[in-house]
Amino acid sequence: LLKQGPEQTDKGFRIRGAEITRIEGFSDAVFAFAVTLLVVSLEVPKTFDELRETMSGFVAFAICFALLVQIWHWHYSFFRRYGLQDNVIIVLNSVALFLTLFYVYPLKFLFTLIVDQLLGHPVAASRISPDQSGELLMIYGAGYLAIVVVFALLYVYAYRKRSDLALNELELLETTGSIQRFPLLAAVGILSIILATVGQATLAGLSYFLVSVVMTVHSFWHGHKWRALAQQLNERAAE
Repeated sequence: LLKQGPEQTDKGFRIRGAEITRIEGFSDAVFAFAVTLLVVSLEVPKTFDELRETMSGFVAFAICFALLVQIWHWHYSFFRRYGLQDNVIIVLNSVALFLTLFYVYPLKFLFTLIVDQLLGHPVAASRISPDQSGELLMIYGAGYLAIVVVFALLYVYAYRKRSDLALNELELLETTGSIQRFPLLAAVGILSIILATVGQATLAGLSYFLVSVVMTVHSFWHGHKWRALAQQLNERAAE
């Protein structure tokens, strides 16, 4: 169930997955392939016009790349901290990888469209009609929501295995904090889908700015609880 590793720490969390497992190796290969699918063009530009066209996709590529790195970091932190690799983890991890690959093109299409519209690209208007904007955001929201739910389930499963993992008080607090964080992220996705469904495509897109607000508030609240518990444990150890 648990792959033992050296007693290293990650912000107070003991590392149980210090060595790369086959699950992580396969997952890294999938993430690498997903990044490859984001590349603007697989061919070297032959003319300056082609180069300029390729470079125009840089901003959208950077945004999509950053979002994929965020998902990869969630994945990396989970396996580093818990080191779980049983059948349930394999299934949930496979679903997360499937969703990541499946939604690469919707992700790329959405942010390429947004960047082109902001830059006044002449072909942006021809790529989507106004009545399709809501459907696009619903597709994106569904993918975003599904990935967040899968990671929430991963942390719930790790919490259920807390006895096997021998999680201490700080590790339990970090685990429950993660379980709380992902439903908050999911709530933003649900809000966006609802707004897109009722025809408020602009508000549906803008709603994702709430992610930074929600995460800042949660981080402040959780950080306060973590520091209080750490101080309490230090005082207890000093007695």
